[in-house]
Amino acid sequence: MLKLMNIVTHYGPIPALKEVSIDVHDGEIVTILGANGAGKSTTLRVISGLLKLSSGSMEFNGEEISRITPEKRVAKGIAHVPEGRRVFPGLTVIDNLLLGASARPHTPRLKREMEDDIESVCTLFPDLKRFSKNLAWTLSGGQQQMLAIGRGLMARPKLLLLDEPSLGLAPVLVEQVFAAINRINKGGTTILLVEQNAHMALEVAVRGYVLETGKIVLDDTAANLLRNERMKQAYLGGRGK
Repeated sequence: MLKLMNIVTHYGPIPALKEVSIDVHDGEIVTILGANGAGKSTTLRVISGLLKLSSGSMEFNGEEISRITPEKRVAKGIAHVPEGRRVFPGLTVIDNLLLGASARPHTPRLKREMEDDIESVCTLFPDLKRFSKNLAWTLSGGQQQMLAIGRGLMARPKLLLLDEPSLGLAPVLVEQVFAAINRINKGGTTILLVEQNAHMALEVAVRGYVLETGKIVLDDTAANLLRNERMKQAYLGGRGK
């Protein structure tokens, strides 16, 4: 589905990604792990078109997408849920969700489809239905994260890019978010997940990549990474299965 081939990108003169190659197959959850500043969020920004490549190439469903706009990438089926939630605080929950569907083509069925999709998102995250008329800033951090994910789903993506969905959440909310990620994937959406909670990410993923200073240093199945001694010491707190 998604293929990154020898991706290089810079922030000014500073290299941020150094010949990164990643494959994501249809129906998978794949995770990108690493410390702060390793290049995880940068990778997602490159995929969604928020950051330009210096070199390398990128394909989505067999089509080169490196030079098309972020809007066209959304239309092709890529949705990006950025780190930090970034909901629109002065808009209601419903209005935030509707904005997630803004790139969808206008058809006679669009209004009905959007109503159905809002219902599906609210079934996945019941709090969003309870607070549907509330302004987004009044929601808790966990509810805002649910809203951010729900807004991404309103684009009906084939590939959902999730950047640190558990960041700053209490453990019980982390469990809820990861359970929702599993349900989204089982519903047919492929997921590329950036996470600092390596253990939780590897529990839901089928494969993982580890970035260090913009380079991929490990690439294996999630099960093997959970057993990898380097992973245990660096990212799993010395534990693993």
